Amino acid sequence: MLVPFRSILAAMTVLGLAACASTGATVRSGVGDAFLGAPPYYAGARTTPAAVAGAQVGVLPVYYQPGAGQPSLFDPRWGAGSPIAALLGEMNAYLDSLTTTGGTKPTMLVTGERISTVAPMSLGVPPDVRFGCITEMDLPGEDCAERGDSALGRAGQRLKLAVGRPSAQWIGFAGEAMDAGGVKQVLVLTLEVGQYLMKQKGIVGRKSVELGTAHEVDLPWMTSLETPVTVLQLTGALMDRNGQAVRVGAEGILAKRTRLLVSSMRAQELLSDEDVSAVRTRRREDLPGQPLAWREAMRQLVGQLTR
Repeated sequence: MLVPFRSILAAMTVLGLAACASTGATVRSGVGDAFLGAPPYYAGARTTPAAVAGAQVGVLPVYYQPGAGQPSLFDPRWGAGSPIAALLGEMNAYLDSLTTTGGTKPTMLVTGERISTVAPMSLGVPPDVRFGCITEMDLPGEDCAERGDSALGRAGQRLKLAVGRPSAQWIGFAGEAMDAGGVKQVLVLTLEVGQYLMKQKGIVGRKSVELGTAHEVDLPWMTSLETPVTVLQLTGALMDRNGQAVRVGAEGILAKRTRLLVSSMRAQELLSDEDVSAVRTRRREDLPGQPLAWREAMRQLVGQLTR
């Protein structure tokens, strides 16, 4: 059963940017760095201790992380009244309503509290799940490294999934919340912008990007293969009482391609407010019932992190 922590929702107001020197490092974070050539994009334990014991799993509200895959000034707006804020409100309402049945699978309890768009500095720096292309300096927000692959496929080029350690302050806060909620693990979900690599298939040069579990999207032929695709994605980490990640993962929702003409000017097309607004109603027409794409991404992420 997933249990929202009501007492901390109203306090979530500003992004935590300051931390001790070790915060954010992926060494001893609980899950080692993974280099993945294809989805599903997950790493860590496949069966969690909480699931084995039939225990509940706590859940915190989804928040937005600016600057995850590029400098934050290039991200869509995320303040009050922005499309990001509206999307987060819908995501948290859906997260509250998610239920699964049978055995030890988790259940989400419904709450109605209002939350903010970003994680609070006052509660410390949360775990930072990082997914996307390998960057030049192996730091979030840095440029992607040169592809160095062949004309077809990715020729071994992989995407990196890693998790940065939370601060001691966040571990203390989360531990107290878990104790109060009677749970041993907590699920932390983040909406953010990432950078994915495309694939080229066949002699005609068909291009596509694998966004997540059973989710591959074709892109127009006049799309730059050399420029990474900007992706709106959900990332998540299942954390234990000691601030160690048990399992981490990512599911892409929307890819914004860069046209050849723009790429020729060494530029990249960015996600706009209009793109985020469109995400709120975009559906997976390839699936039965045509669910909203962001709902399917969240359903996959929650299910694969907690089972």
